Amino acid sequence: MVPPNGDETVPLIPAYGEASLADLPVSALAALGAGGPNPLGLAPARRICVFLVDGLGERLLRAHADLAPFLSAHLDRVLTAGFPATTSTSLGTLGTGMAPGEHGMLGLRIAVPGEGRMLHSLRWTTTDGPEIAPEDWQPAATVYQRAEAAGITPVYIGPSMFENSGLTRAVYRGVRYAGADTVDDLVAAARRELAADRAYVVVYYDELDVQGHLAGVDSPQWRDRLAVVDRIAERLAEALPGGSALYVTADHGMVNVTDRVDFDLVPELQEGVAMLGGDARARQLYTEPGAAQAVLETWRAKLAGRAWVVTREEAIESGWFGPAVRGEWLGRIGDVIAVPYGNCAVIASQREPRESALVGMHGSLTADDQNIPLVEVSTR
Repeated sequence: MVPPNGDETVPLIPAYGEASLADLPVSALAALGAGGPNPLGLAPARRICVFLVDGLGERLLRAHADLAPFLSAHLDRVLTAGFPATTSTSLGTLGTGMAPGEHGMLGLRIAVPGEGRMLHSLRWTTTDGPEIAPEDWQPAATVYQRAEAAGITPVYIGPSMFENSGLTRAVYRGVRYAGADTVDDLVAAARRELAADRAYVVVYYDELDVQGHLAGVDSPQWRDRLAVVDRIAERLAEALPGGSALYVTADHGMVNVTDRVDFDLVPELQEGVAMLGGDARARQLYTEPGAAQAVLETWRAKLAGRAWVVTREEAIESGWFGPAVRGEWLGRIGDVIAVPYGNCAVIASQREPRESALVGMHGSLTADDQNIPLVEVSTR
């Protein structure tokens, strides 16, 4: 999906309710007979496996079809990830079947309202103060809880190290977590779990994203991982029992950043900003009292032609976070939001040295960040 006028310097608003990542789990539950809406029109099945490939943008897949012949041969549809296009937000979306404005996982680093500190939603750490209970931060029922209530067996297969993380507790409640730390273990676990009469199995693979960040999209390391992803998908398809469906998708795309604006080296960008949040391609600016308008104007001037810079209210009204944002989540969103496009990113070399050195990044409202594949293979 691209902006209606074809101009990619216009934000690509996620297609919530029509063709977004949030629509996949609710459609899957409907296809499994649990009731509810089915916006993607998925056909009935006894078992569904969702293979979530971290960082597999639809444009990247099409551009490297030779490395992923199986996936490319079955790529029929495109979804949008949601905003921001970052892992913790998208996992919240996939885990709840809700848009970010509903589930509240609104970015990588987001403010704890009224406390002057931020939550890092992947590591589940805060700058200071007491720990934040994941169940309180994201209280909505998950799709796994809804599946279990409908007599469907929900299983999540992913790296063992994430099993008891705060993020897992926030977005995977109700699922049985099956740790798998090698490709063979991952496929074997999926084969075993899909033997259930009615099953909803999510398989997560993160190595493509890791290599994209560290070495860059189209690097030899990234290309090698894409070939591995293709073979995993093919093996999962081969493992499907009769009456089953495999859906392969992603949490976001990725671009190699060549235009870096360093917040820590531009004093004008720091003026009036109390906390710098978000990702390098989806910055959330929490401003000092009375400074929001001045910050907005400065950032718009400094990033003209390189980023969309809007107020919180403008982002919400434009539907960036979904059809609506719950009132209790408003304080989590920056007063000003800066979203670089093209190959630009707003880094912070001193505050975030590790992240600022990454080659590949994501988070924005471009087709490269937002568009994710929906590959379907069925034995129905």
